[in-house]
Amino acid sequence: MIQVNGELIEAVNGMTLASYLEQNGYKKERIAVECNGEIVPKAEYESRILQDGDVLEVVSFVGGG
Repeated sequence: MIQVNGELIEAVNGMTLASYLEQNGYKKERIAVECNGEIVPKAEYESRILQDGDVLEVVSFVGGG
């Protein structure tokens, strides 16, 4: 189980961060991801494997004025 933005999520162990984000409708170019307190560079989304106990914060950028 992992935690994403305060919500517990099951059955993602072994999935890449990129796959999780895509399946949940996040657009890579419009977000920043923190995993266990550290910012994950976009170049690592494809290789970062989600592990039991990970805590993710996904922040979306919103444009406007």
